[in-house]
Amino acid sequence: MPVGLITASEWAWRGLLVAAALAGIWWLITYFSGVTVPLAVAVLLTALLAPINSRLRTWRWPGPLAAISTLLLTALVLAGVFFAIGTQVVKEWPQLFDKAVAGIGTLLGWLASGPLHIDQAQLDGYYAQLTEWVNNSRADLASMVAAAGVGVGHFFAGFAIALIATFFFLASGQRIWESILRVLPSHYQERTGRAAANGWTSLVAYMRAQVLVALVDALGILIGALVLQLPMAWALFALTFITAFIPVVGAVLAGTVACALALVSYGPVTALIMLAITVFVVQAEGHFLQPILLGRAASLHPLAVLIGLAVGATIAGIVGALLVIPVLAFGTAFIRGLDPQRLQEPTPSRP
Repeated sequence: MPVGLITASEWAWRGLLVAAALAGIWWLITYFSGVTVPLAVAVLLTALLAPINSRLRTWRWPGPLAAISTLLLTALVLAGVFFAIGTQVVKEWPQLFDKAVAGIGTLLGWLASGPLHIDQAQLDGYYAQLTEWVNNSRADLASMVAAAGVGVGHFFAGFAIALIATFFFLASGQRIWESILRVLPSHYQERTGRAAANGWTSLVAYMRAQVLVALVDALGILIGALVLQLPMAWALFALTFITAFIPVVGAVLAGTVACALALVSYGPVTALIMLAITVFVVQAEGHFLQPILLGRAASLHPLAVLIGLAVGATIAGIVGALLVIPVLAFGTAFIRGLDPQRLQEPTPSRP
């Protein structure tokens, strides 16, 4: 048998073993997704809040006090943002409602006198069909509502796990990591610890870059809303900034809300202009901001970021798109840290 074929077969069965191990790990992660996903989100939150927590620790604050203060400060900022959004919505809601009623009237008039020539009798027929469908689908709709309620319950349970885990990661992340390291043989602990420190530094840099990406997305939607004089422009800014931490999907969600506001406020032409602005923001995020800024922060090539987002979204949807680049950033820096010739002493912001 040729030597090359023997070598190829040896590499093949080793590759199959690695693939089987990865498949088993992936099955465990997905099976326990109610725990693994909140823990992954907690790690990202810890990396995002690590600079604030580290600053408090340099002032000799105890770990638990610094962690709870960091979380409370974040909660106060979010509460202030939501209060400002609620105030603007309450203030502009009556005017928006009147515009919506007028917009619906204009739309009905356009349907009757426009190129479609849909008269009132046809509209009444469509409404009757919709009512009949709702009446015939009550059981299905009830099951959908029940499933949505279960999903909401799982979301809040996961949120509680993520919040508690974030507190402990901020308060005693170093001790937790040292306990994990003790599982390894002693001669691997130092190199693994330094490699993990490299990975953590890269992850913190990634989260800082993600804040910049979210800010640019929010500014793009805000500028478009202000130019078009849409109501609740600053509420759209806050919504875009918060949801932009979910790659691509966040900007699409905020843009959809902005287009709906433009439609009910000024009609289809303004809505189409807002749609064009949203498409521009989404394309700029997906093809420029994320590959360039996030790739530079995570020491990844822009093409690797783009392909990683596509693969992550294909495999695990929104969760995959959210976690794939942080995993790549940490993993790449970790592997580089294991190389003794390229190993550098990191100065990470420890949780």
